[in-house]
Amino acid sequence: MKLAPCYRLYGLGTILLVSLTICARKFSGQGEAFPVIPLLVAGLAYLLAIREFFCTANFPKRVIVIGFLLAALWHVVFLAIPTGSDDDVRRYVWDGRLQQLGYNPYIVVPGDPAFAALHTDETRALNNPDLPTIYPPGAELFFRMVMAIHESVFAMRVAFGICELAIVLVLLDILRRTGQAAHWILAFAWHPLLATEVVGSGHIDIFGVLLLVISFAALLRRWRAIAAVTFALAVAVKFLPLVLLPLYWRRVRVRDALLAAIVFALLYVPFLDHGRIPIGSLGTYIRSFGFNDPVFEALRRVAAPQLVAGFAVFIGVIVATWFRTRFQAWSADAFAWPMAASLLCAPAVFPWYLLWLLPFSRSVSTLPLIIWTIGVLPAYVVWHLRTLGRPFVLPGWVMLVEYGAVALTVVVILLRRNASPAASQDSTG
Repeated sequence: MKLAPCYRLYGLGTILLVSLTICARKFSGQGEAFPVIPLLVAGLAYLLAIREFFCTANFPKRVIVIGFLLAALWHVVFLAIPTGSDDDVRRYVWDGRLQQLGYNPYIVVPGDPAFAALHTDETRALNNPDLPTIYPPGAELFFRMVMAIHESVFAMRVAFGICELAIVLVLLDILRRTGQAAHWILAFAWHPLLATEVVGSGHIDIFGVLLLVISFAALLRRWRAIAAVTFALAVAVKFLPLVLLPLYWRRVRVRDALLAAIVFALLYVPFLDHGRIPIGSLGTYIRSFGFNDPVFEALRRVAAPQLVAGFAVFIGVIVATWFRTRFQAWSADAFAWPMAASLLCAPAVFPWYLLWLLPFSRSVSTLPLIIWTIGVLPAYVVWHLRTLGRPFVLPGWVMLVEYGAVALTVVVILLRRNASPAASQDSTG
């Protein structure tokens, strides 16, 4: 008996709910990662759901509503768990609290005994206490805004959950305006990384993603000033979308670009240190924070880390320029691939970095990127190994699985595209 697509999707959603609930229940927050096996089950269910989205032209509205309800359930489960003892979200709380107290997070080092009295129970165990903040000013002002409402890790995670919900609403508008099926919204809402890294661990990337999605939607509506400013704000949260700059060439007016540049510059003003632009621990990150970075690690053997980081930016810009000159139509693919190319060469590729790709990956040409966002899930094993006393180094087999799956997907797509014209010629010959 063959199940209808709707019922197959209900079943896959249920598998996601059960596996992610098990994943959350087994997480104690004592410095380890989310359990890998339930995550992998969830990842497989997600990929099977993607297959259903490709194979079915349209799902009834009730299927999408039920899909949202299932996603809401596992998000609530993750919101109820404790955060890891050294998760980045604790740094966010510290940075926001510092600003509330009148200090500059680009100068104050959390581990400095002179500032020990400023800590709370939630910030004492933050990671890298010997370094000032690394986050750009847009992120810092977001931290301050949330801490002004309520000073806690939970408040920050709730704020990130609100950002995710806002992305869903904007994406629904984008899907409607581009004539794509509404069920593709579940390709975003059902992704396991949203549970683990947005409402679970909590990462600022989701706020930047929201701003970038708003910029994309604004360009669709020809709201060029809004598109330019929200793009600048997204770059001010994390620098990754900077590589998309060529896509805005001749799509925004000169005055829009100037306004965006002014807004970006003004964000730095509260943090200036005797007229110097603050970069915090960005240099240390580039030199010392390697993780899941086979390309960067290979290149740094022949060049300085700063040069290799610059190369990562250059590659992303080149890909964005290619999309801008090759295709006149505005597409999500043009946003996804430049960021993916830059991440591939980046000094570190943590799972939450791939959140930037999720809203823009819903076509056959971005299938390798969809595979990547699931293939990165085994990387969580490194946190488990750390609790066993192992060094914080990702095993080679994990990167082989992750990047090998992406490469295999690219090869299969290219072979099928090459085979299609040949098959057409045979049928007409």
